Amino acid sequence: SDAETRMAALVLSCALVFIVGALPASRVRGGIGLHAGAASALDAQWAQEPPIRIGHGFDIHRMAPHGDPEVGGPVTIGGVIFADFELGIVAHSDGDVIYHSVVDSIFGALTLPDIGQFFPDTDPRWKGAASDVFMQEAYRQMDQRGYRVGNIDVTLIAQAPRMILRDHPLATAERPFDHKRAMIDNLAALLQCPTNRINVKARTHEKVDAVGEKRAISCHVVTVIERKP
Repeated sequence: SDAETRMAALVLSCALVFIVGALPASRVRGGIGLHAGAASALDAQWAQEPPIRIGHGFDIHRMAPHGDPEVGGPVTIGGVIFADFELGIVAHSDGDVIYHSVVDSIFGALTLPDIGQFFPDTDPRWKGAASDVFMQEAYRQMDQRGYRVGNIDVTLIAQAPRMILRDHPLATAERPFDHKRAMIDNLAALLQCPTNRINVKARTHEKVDAVGEKRAISCHVVTVIERKP
């Protein structure tokens, strides 16, 4: 009957309460059977910094013809200034999409706020600022936490300006001029790491959307940071 079923359930509940109450607290901590000492050790391990951390960064900025009132200056990518490029960058600072993405990836790896919270575009101090300043802060945060660059993988997405030039004054028949080499050197210098820890790739956007129509440039970065020995 329903009464007998309810009575059986009540008896079972009372029995379970009695059994659990008779067990040592260490056997029922958190309901997972961890001894108090083991649980404390686990908590301490989680509190320690992990040997590696991984972060992702993304940035995008509009471009417009020089003379447009929104243009803040020439296009700068990875610390390389494209002064002769027909378009300028629309940004509060110098709009360096590689530097901004790298900074955000380091902040992300360290579980810090994004670059916009560190350097808000409402602050006049950063108007037209060189993004070296942001990179220096990212390095400082990383260094203070006891980390260094493990490796950085950059993917620049831009229909223009071109990264590899066969008609550049420094190009040779065997080796075209590649702006990405200078970008790698700049990143390594600011983050105080060997150049072999940094990779910069570039691709177009196949003439699709704002990037493909040369109205914007964007960048993705994945960064691994490692504990310093």
